[in-house]
Amino acid sequence: MTHGSILPPLINTFEVYSLIRMENFTADSQDVSYMKEVKKHYNLTRINWNGDLCSPREYSWEGLTCDYSKSNQNPRIVGVNLSTSGLKGGLTIAFMNMVSLENLDLSHNNLTGGIPDYQIKSIKVLDLSYNQLDGPIPHSILQRYQAGLLDLRLEGNPVCSKVKDTYCSNKKSTKSTMVIAVIVPVVLVSLLVVMCILWKLCWKGDTEDYAMYEEETPLHIDIRRFTYAELKHITNDFNSIVGKGGFGTVYHGTMENADEVVVKVLMETSIAESTDFLPEVQTLSKVHHKNLVTLQGYCQNKCLALIYDFMPRGNLQQLLREGEDYSLNWEQRLHIALDSAQGLEYLHESCTPSIVHRDVKTANILLDKNLVGIIADFGLSRAFNDAHTHISTVAAGTLGYLDPEYHATFQLTTKTDVYSFGIVLLEIITGKPPVLMDPQTYHLPNWVRQKIAKGSIQDIVDKKLLDQYDTSSLQSVVDLAMNCVESAAMDRPTMTEVVSRLKVLLPTVPSEKQYASASSRCTNSMDAEMRRQFQLLISEERNEESSFRSGYTGGMPELNPLSGR
Repeated sequence: MTHGSILPPLINTFEVYSLIRMENFTADSQDVSYMKEVKKHYNLTRINWNGDLCSPREYSWEGLTCDYSKSNQNPRIVGVNLSTSGLKGGLTIAFMNMVSLENLDLSHNNLTGGIPDYQIKSIKVLDLSYNQLDGPIPHSILQRYQAGLLDLRLEGNPVCSKVKDTYCSNKKSTKSTMVIAVIVPVVLVSLLVVMCILWKLCWKGDTEDYAMYEEETPLHIDIRRFTYAELKHITNDFNSIVGKGGFGTVYHGTMENADEVVVKVLMETSIAESTDFLPEVQTLSKVHHKNLVTLQGYCQNKCLALIYDFMPRGNLQQLLREGEDYSLNWEQRLHIALDSAQGLEYLHESCTPSIVHRDVKTANILLDKNLVGIIADFGLSRAFNDAHTHISTVAAGTLGYLDPEYHATFQLTTKTDVYSFGIVLLEIITGKPPVLMDPQTYHLPNWVRQKIAKGSIQDIVDKKLLDQYDTSSLQSVVDLAMNCVESAAMDRPTMTEVVSRLKVLLPTVPSEKQYASASSRCTNSMDAEMRRQFQLLISEERNEESSFRSGYTGGMPELNPLSGR
C-alpha cells in the first residue's frame, strides 16, 4: 500500500500452523555422537543428514535403521547402510561403540587397510564386500562367524586372495539361510520323536540293557568311563548301600578283577543343576596324592556317578565315636591328622587353581587297611555349587564344621577348610561330635574352652585313650586346633603351617601304623604296667599343665552355649 492508493489493504496470502505431537523421543545421545564421528570421518554430505537421527520417524537419516520398540526409551540405531557411498580410507572404530548395532553394510566403497576388531556382541550382519581391505581378519569376528552368530561378507577384497572360505564367496547366503530355516525345525522335530521312542524303550522293563542307549561323549583322560549297565552289575543292582551324603548315595561294588570299589551316585537335584560334571571329572582325574582318594572312573548316562577305591576301615568318625571294641591310640590319631592335613595342603598349594574342599569333616576322612588317612569328596562342592566363582550364596559344609567368616562374607577361601580341620582336630582329641547335647547344645570349640577354663586339660581328652598320651604333645595339638578355629580367617594358619606343626609332634622315626587297639577291657599285664608308668609321668607334669591352662583361661568370661568367641 502506498500513499497514492485509493483501495484498502488486501490479504493475498496467509500461513496456517498446526501442532504435531512427536510420538518418539530423540535418538540416543551416544549413537548421535558416534554417527557424527562417522559423518566427519568420511566427509559425508547427504542432503537429509540434518536434525535428529531417528525422530520424527518419517525424516530419519537416510541409511539408518532405528529401533522404536521401547516406547519409554530413546531410539537406538540397529542398522547402518552406507553401501555405494564413495567412502574412502580406513574403517572407523566409531561403529564399535554402537552397542545396539545389528546390521552394518559398507559394501561397494573404496575402503582400505585392515579390518578393526569390531567386538560388538549385538551385530548379526557385517557386509564389507567389494572394497580394498587387506590384512588378517580379527579372531573375535571369525569366532562369531564360525559359531553361526555373524553373517560375514568379504568377497571382492584383497584379503580374500589368501582365504578360501564361504565369507569370500560371491554367492549370496540367502539360499543357505532359507535351507537352514527349513532343515533346523525338521531336524529338531525328528530328534524329539526319536527321544520319545528311546524313552519308552528304556522304561519297558528293568531287564533292558541300558548300555545300548549310552551317549558317546567320552573324556580324553586315563580313567575308565563306566556305562549304567556296568554299574548295575558291579553293585549287584545297587543293592549294597554303605552311606548317604549331601551329594547322593554310596554303594559298595566289586570289579571284574575282584577289587572292591564304592560307587557314589549323585542325587537327581544335583544332576539338574550341574553343567560342570565332566570338567570336574577331568580335574579330579589329574589330582594324585597318597592322602587323597583315587578316582577310578565315572558314569555320565542315566545317572552321574563317581567310582572310587573302597576303604576297608571306614571313616574317622565311625572309629572315633561308634567303635566300642576298638580305639585309636594317641600316635595313630596324630598320624591320621597329619595324613589329612597333607591331603588338604596338596589341594590348596599344589593344584592350579587351588581346590577348596568346602566339607572337611571326620566322615570325609577315610582309612585304609593300614589306618592311613585319606581325604574324600574333594571337588564335589565345586562341581555342583557355583563352580566358576569363589563367591557362593549356598552354604558350604556340614553343621558344626561351618566357617563363621564364610557365612558373614560368602567369600570362600582355603582358610574355610582350615577352620573345619580345626574342628576335626578337636574331635580327634575329645572323641566328641562337633555339636554336643550336654544337656544344653554346645559347639565343640566353646565346650573345650569352658572345660579348660574350669579344670584340667585332662577333662577334654577322649576316655578311650586311657591317659596314654604325652601331655606336651596334647597341649600342642589343642593349641593348634584352637588356632585353626579362630573367628577371623587371617588369624588362622595355612595348611602348610598345620602340616609343619603336626610333623614336629610325631617321633623322628615313625613306627609302623598299628590297627585299632583293644579297648579298656584289655587285661594284659604289660599294658597295665605301662598305664601305671604313664600315670606317674602325668602326675609329675601337673605343674606344666597350669601354664597351659592359663593360655586359655586368663581373663576369659563365662561363654554361652554355641556363642562366638
